[in-house]
Amino acid sequence: MSEVDAATDRLLRTAARFDAAGLADASLLPGWTRGHVLAHLARNADGLVNLLTAARTGEHVPMYASDAAREADITAGATRPPEAHLDDLRRCTERFAEAVAAMPVEAWAASVQGRRGPLPAATLVWGRLREIEVHHVDLAAGYRPANWSEAFAHRLLHEVTAGLADRTDAPAMVLRFDGARHRLVVGVPEDAPTITGPAPELAAWLTGRADGRTLTVDPDGPLPLPPEWM
Repeated sequence: MSEVDAATDRLLRTAARFDAAGLADASLLPGWTRGHVLAHLARNADGLVNLLTAARTGEHVPMYASDAAREADITAGATRPPEAHLDDLRRCTERFAEAVAAMPVEAWAASVQGRRGPLPAATLVWGRLREIEVHHVDLAAGYRPANWSEAFAHRLLHEVTAGLADRTDAPAMVLRFDGARHRLVVGVPEDAPTITGPAPELAAWLTGRADGRTLTVDPDGPLPLPPEWM
C-alpha cells in the first residue's frame, strides 16, 4: 500500500489547490471537469472496497449498483465545493485502506466481478494505484506522465500492451524503451514500425495521455494510431 499512499498524498496536495473555479475547469477527459475526475476517483475507491468485501466474505458484492448509478454519483459529486471533495477523497481513502487491511491472505486468491468482467482480487491494489496515477494526469494541473515512477510506467505499459493483443483495431507495432534490451510486440512484428521512447511516454501515448511527439518511429513515418484505452 505504500505506493498507493504516496500517490494519494500527491493527489490530495493537487486537489487542495483547487478553488471552485478550478474544479469547474476542463480536465483532459472530454466532457469532464476536474470535479468529475475527483468524484470518479472517490467512487472508484468505494467500488474497490465493495470488491474487496466480496473477496473477503465470498458474497456477491457488485463494484457499483449499476453503470447508471455510477455515472449519476459522479455527476452529482462533480459540482461540490472544494472542501467537500477533499473530505470525500480522504474518507474514501481511509475506507479503502481499512478494507485492504481486513483481507486475510487467502482472500487475495479470490476472483471478483469488476465492471468489465472477472478479475483477481490480488490486482485490486494495483488497480487503485493505476486509477490515481492516470487520473492525476487528467486533472491537467501540472502532474504529468514524466512524474510517474519507472516501476509504475513499466507495469502500466506491459498491461496496456497485453490488452491490445486480442484487439482487431490495434495496429501492429514493436515498442522499445530507451535503454531496455527487451521489446513489447503488438500484432505481427514483421514490417511493423518500432516505436522507441521512455516507458512513461510510451504508456502515456498508448493510454491517450500524450500525443507521442517525444517518441521515435523506425522506419521514419507517422506514429500508428492506438485504439482507445479501455
